[in-house]
Amino acid sequence: MLQALKGVRHLSVRAMKQTELSVPVPWGQLRGRIWGPDDGRPVLCLHGWSDNCGTFNTLIPLLPKECRYVALDLSGHGLSSHRPPGVFYTPPAYVMDVRRVIDALQWSRFSIIGHSMGGNIAGTFSSLYPEMVDAVVLLDSYGFFPINQEEMFKVMRKGMDEQLQFEKKTTEEKSRVYTYEGAVERLSAANPALSEQSVRILLERGLVQVEGGVAFTRDFRINLKNILRNTLGQSLQLHSGIKAPMLVLLAEDGFNKLFVGENENFFSTIIQAYKDKEHKVVNIPGDHHIHLNNPAVVAPLVSDFLMTKVLTQPARRANEPTSKI
Repeated sequence: MLQALKGVRHLSVRAMKQTELSVPVPWGQLRGRIWGPDDGRPVLCLHGWSDNCGTFNTLIPLLPKECRYVALDLSGHGLSSHRPPGVFYTPPAYVMDVRRVIDALQWSRFSIIGHSMGGNIAGTFSSLYPEMVDAVVLLDSYGFFPINQEEMFKVMRKGMDEQLQFEKKTTEEKSRVYTYEGAVERLSAANPALSEQSVRILLERGLVQVEGGVAFTRDFRINLKNILRNTLGQSLQLHSGIKAPMLVLLAEDGFNKLFVGENENFFSTIIQAYKDKEHKVVNIPGDHHIHLNNPAVVAPLVSDFLMTKVLTQPARRANEPTSKI
């Protein structure tokens, strides 16, 4: 860690060009924020469950300015459209969203930074499309979230039952109106690891003005049980397809304490698989949202990785802009 902090040269905060992203999709649009120069080396940033692209607001300004960062609001999150009625939110659907955005950006090769669920999406995409991915950074994510094979179909049934019950609710039951401060309290209570500043950052894209106050923009269906899960064997098979170098940052008070529990052996096996392929795995102090709450802990490690694995490598074509949006 002390060695990593020597990379503080990357932490000079200079203004970065920012624009809004909007990609048409069959059910609406995928939104996000673009940071950096038009000809920068492309980096896609994927947030975690129930967050939005604001999760990268404090980290990206500390990363190398030679990159062009596209932070995406995944479907049903932030300012992106909700999926059509009756449709499930599943990992393959999120991966397909990434494929749509990359096609719209006309990127042939790019790197990915993924936090939590965004890291799982990054893991699967990097396995399915290894020729497109230069490097992968996982922020408190294992890249895959396996469950016991015996539980898979129970989970599928539960997700279907929850979807059916949700569809029977009235519009009023599906959307609750808050005052702004009430929304701050609600998000803080749901995710106590977030600092108050981080809560307010996420709410910039997480609230919409409605009659009588504000409402959360996220689709409540993201809270329903995910009906499509992988076993450990399937996760390891996907892992074997990843060709890009990887940096795995695990928070000491993060994912392992929040979610692992009885599946701890699964995640230990995945971490060993990363080490066996000589990917870099680093434990860092902090909680699940350390990249947002205290980005100075994360930025030197991510910056040095991008400098070494991406920016010192030949670009796909000299002086060619990497984005058409």
